[in-house]
Amino acid sequence: MILAVDSSALALLINPAANPPDDPKTGAPVDRARERVEHFIAELSSTDSMIIPTPVLAEVLVRADEGGPGLLAALGGLARMKVRPFGERAAVETAHMTREAIFLGDKKGGSTEAWQKVKVDRQVIAVARVEGATRIYADDHGLISFAQRLGMDVISTWDLPYPPPQQRTLFSEEQP
Repeated sequence: MILAVDSSALALLINPAANPPDDPKTGAPVDRARERVEHFIAELSSTDSMIIPTPVLAEVLVRADEGGPGLLAALGGLARMKVRPFGERAAVETAHMTREAIFLGDKKGGSTEAWQKVKVDRQVIAVARVEGATRIYADDHGLISFAQRLGMDVISTWDLPYPPPQQRTLFSEEQP
């Protein structure tokens, strides 16, 4: 499986101290978000890969400040995580999505977001699609709605299961 990530999800993957998103059901921050993300990563198969569309990378780098070079180096060292460009094929895909929305009478495709955000969301989805992603891990509600309208499978932090409880045996070390 090829999985794409949005900026809010990527922030949780790379920064344990990142603020979790709010759970839409409760309005409160997602409970045990970091544990859920770590469990999610641990459950990926050895053949699964994650792609980071360059518009997502740009958003994350804005928040990385002085840590940007270190972040780029760390991402470059991860064999299963690949940064993928918004290139010619993604541009064609984005144009197709926009033309289709205009043809249906609403260039924003039903979104209530600002036009610039709609354009960036389309770029993220376009990169994911041309790279063969079958699922996107996203916590951004606008991007989630757009991806779902296009038939993409979406998973969000609030959808991730809790890790199973640790099994203790007679020989387990005592945990403080």
